[in-house]
Amino acid sequence: MPTIVPVILCGGSGTRLWPRSRASMPKPFLPLVGENTLFEAALARCPASGGFAPPVVVTGRQHLAHVEAQLGNVEGAQVIVEPSARNTAAAIALAACRLPEDAVMLVCPSDHHIGNAGAFAVAACAAADLAEEGWLVSFGIEATAPETGFGYLKRGEAISDKAFRTAQFVEKPDLERAKAFLAEGIYAWNGGIFAFRVKDFLAELEAHRPQIAAGVAEAVGRGSEDGRRFHPDADTFAAVPSDSVDYAVMENTARAAMVPADMNWSDIGNWHALYEALAADESGNSVRGAGVTELVDCRNVLVDSDGPRVSVIGLEDVIVVVDGDDIMITTVAGVQKVGKLSGAVNQ
Repeated sequence: MPTIVPVILCGGSGTRLWPRSRASMPKPFLPLVGENTLFEAALARCPASGGFAPPVVVTGRQHLAHVEAQLGNVEGAQVIVEPSARNTAAAIALAACRLPEDAVMLVCPSDHHIGNAGAFAVAACAAADLAEEGWLVSFGIEATAPETGFGYLKRGEAISDKAFRTAQFVEKPDLERAKAFLAEGIYAWNGGIFAFRVKDFLAELEAHRPQIAAGVAEAVGRGSEDGRRFHPDADTFAAVPSDSVDYAVMENTARAAMVPADMNWSDIGNWHALYEALAADESGNSVRGAGVTELVDCRNVLVDSDGPRVSVIGLEDVIVVVDGDDIMITTVAGVQKVGKLSGAVNQ
């Protein structure tokens, strides 16, 4: 098996989990599921004992202190400090330009929850083997519900007993189309986890988004090292077009493949997603945080309080969050609107 270099992407502000997640301390750096933060869990899933090289973390200046505090003293780790946010194609290209051309990159978001780390490792090894053959691989997360908040991957012809060509990348569907995808059984969620060799990714980027490829290469060439930190040239990088890796590369390459992954995955993209990742009592209620909580005649209620007592009576499918002076209460149906609240937007 080839050595796999984890490339951990740390960006975003996590506004859909406001007020617990904030621009100054977004969700990757919070212990939302279990005692470790989501970022720490992402690192722990890629140990040297499992054939993983030291990680490359790509993050912005505003998150650098959190990254370095939680990364610890991992021998050989690199931290690439983005001078500005230019989306995932450029972020991944930064890492690619700092690695040997034959290295296999495993690109992972820093803010996802994976409940079955063993299944993740199996999928990572299968994806790395494909990447060695020149494929650009997506993890196809087993779809367990007709989710409208995720993109989908349509399974094509089999490459092996563990992998398939990606026949189509599908944007976030409406509910009826999502139900049809689930019924058809050949669609998976696109979880934003990828594996490819450096030289194959850069060749595809140069073919389909030459401005991104050239701009990132120039920014890296003009960059500077500071211990394990690397700083791309800020002015050059600011001029790089902003595009996602899906649009820039994965939807355009003729070598797109997918590895099915049933690993209890969640993007923890909103408060209901977090609720579903947590343990609940026999009434479906879940309580987090340091505060005292009393629930009476409640079903499927999540309370997350950092101190004040919270008492809830007779509610169902409701989420209550207390963070300092901020209190947020929503129905499950309203969770997608949390990021649009003035408290979340005006940070």
